[in-house]
Amino acid sequence: MEYEIYIRCRNKDRNAQRKLYEEYAGRFFATCKRYLKNDEDAEEVLADSFYIIFTKLEQLKDFQVFDAWAKKIVVNQCLQKLRKKQPFSISIEENFVDLPDPEPENAGEEKGILSLLNFLPEGCRTIFNLFAMEGYPHKEIAQMLSISEGTSKSQVNFARKKLQELVKLQTINS
Repeated sequence: MEYEIYIRCRNKDRNAQRKLYEEYAGRFFATCKRYLKNDEDAEEVLADSFYIIFTKLEQLKDFQVFDAWAKKIVVNQCLQKLRKKQPFSISIEENFVDLPDPEPENAGEEKGILSLLNFLPEGCRTIFNLFAMEGYPHKEIAQMLSISEGTSKSQVNFARKKLQELVKLQTINS
């Protein structure tokens, strides 16, 4: 983000806010979709996140850390949405749904793997996203979700194993 856009957004300039939204919305929506399965929930969280970003921007003292600061807001809003939907639960015994149809040949490998996250149980998917995609350490994940550090580690291992199985199955079905 350019410094000028940052300053204009802090001064509540609607055109600058629109530019900032256009620059970050796609990336942040992808983050929301990693946590939330349906588009409506992801869009709601995205809108809530930008509202918070725009209303709290004056609290950000160093514009150089905007990306990390804004992404943390998006992730926290996703977690808050998950908590509101139902109490956060983790169950290794939860089964994932049937394997999806293979991606078209022109689809990127990363997109295909990311789409497989939707076939993990919600709690497992959330912890895997926090650890593998966002880079949070297990200790912080445990604090954020009110679980033990060991549970966080076991859920990441479970997710990795299930994702490997899904990739193998998808390769066989291709």
